[in-house]
Amino acid sequence: MKKLFLFAGVLLGTLSIFAQTRQAPEVPSPIIFIYDASGSMWGQLEGKTKMEIASSVLSTSINDFAENQKISLVAYGHRKKGDCRDVETLVPISNTSKSKVASAVKSIKPLGMTPLAYSAETVISQLRTSKEKATIVLITDGIESCDGDICKVVSAAKKEGIDFKLHIVGFGLKESETEQLKCAAKAGDGNYYDAADASGLGDAMTLVASETVDKPDGNHGVYATMNGEPIDAYVRVYKAGTDNEAGYSRTYRDTSYIYLPQESYDIVVRPLENSKVEPITLKGVTTSNDKQTYSIVSFDGGTFAVTTTNNGEGWDSTLKIRDANGKVVNGARTYGKTKEIELNAGTYSIDIQALVMKGLHTTTTIKDQVIVGGQTTSVAYNFETGKASIAGTYNGEQFDVSVKIKDAATDELVYGGRTYKKYRDVILNPGTYNVTLVEVGVYNSSAKSAQFTMEVKKGETVTVSKEIK
Repeated sequence: MKKLFLFAGVLLGTLSIFAQTRQAPEVPSPIIFIYDASGSMWGQLEGKTKMEIASSVLSTSINDFAENQKISLVAYGHRKKGDCRDVETLVPISNTSKSKVASAVKSIKPLGMTPLAYSAETVISQLRTSKEKATIVLITDGIESCDGDICKVVSAAKKEGIDFKLHIVGFGLKESETEQLKCAAKAGDGNYYDAADASGLGDAMTLVASETVDKPDGNHGVYATMNGEPIDAYVRVYKAGTDNEAGYSRTYRDTSYIYLPQESYDIVVRPLENSKVEPITLKGVTTSNDKQTYSIVSFDGGTFAVTTTNNGEGWDSTLKIRDANGKVVNGARTYGKTKEIELNAGTYSIDIQALVMKGLHTTTTIKDQVIVGGQTTSVAYNFETGKASIAGTYNGEQFDVSVKIKDAATDELVYGGRTYKKYRDVILNPGTYNVTLVEVGVYNSSAKSAQFTMEVKKGETVTVSKEIK
């Protein structure tokens, strides 16, 4: 079983554990499948026998292996009913033919017992003799039925110095039946994968094929929880800021390790046990070649505390919260105070629209904000403004004029209003503006007007009174 870390929230920590950086060899080490051919494989899932499902998935999965990949097949329980020594190598370790393996699997007729420990010992003895290292993949739909202890067998072989990695895929097993299998996988420096159906078996086979004995040990762990309990989640890793995939794994309610050369990555964690919960994206996670790093992700609900200010003072703004797909999932208004918004754990963007103020910088979007289970994420944004106080006069007296204010650089209209024979105060972003005053009620060329340019500075008021002509 993969090492378990019970922490809450999102934690990026490091431990001083050396992470190997050797590269996979050009000629990969053998992969040895130990295949369950016990009588229970006649049991059905999704309208097909487990034998049919496993045979189909295994035959399909090996097609993605390299052409020079050595593939061996060992089966147990297929020849004699009740024989705890019924273990046979059907395809030798020197084989590179995928079709031989596929044909051998399809010809198996489940019959007998489940001698897990003896099967593992048989394969390990082959490695002891050949002096080769290998990846062993045990596929089983049942627990030990011959009084053996596979965990002890694997542990003893590792102490002896035999070089292998053992993955175990439990096919349709109950949680209560997995303890010894998880122990053996952990002892064999591999992982235990839980496959409840054909899809799960396919996912497991994809993962075990990528976690061979040749691959450097995982240097970054991902652990996912919901409501304080570990959950099964799918993990995809991309080079930071790109769509270039750098790795993938599945947590199986445990810590999943991925080998990621020292660099910065974006990690997307999607829960598999609650499809309504949005994935969490961790941006800019930096790994190390010298230490193990960890991302611990909680999918519990959390809170955004959003504060919007103008020149450092609380300001009224509207908020729209969007999920990773751009869908609006919540909205609110700050009224000049900190607004708390509860959401499911996930990654969001926040659209902010400042009210009352005018200009080209009255809105903003804050991206990649993460809601962490049971925690409050504070988000703050400060707008900047000054004030323009504008009036029109005629023969020295206050006059009712319309006011149009355009950004001088873009000629974009940012304000339209009316003075009603008094000064009109307009809160504007700092900048230079072109202003037009026009007599109200006259809609032809005879209308009295005035034009001028003004500069608005942060925190200051510019007062302008123009005579219209």
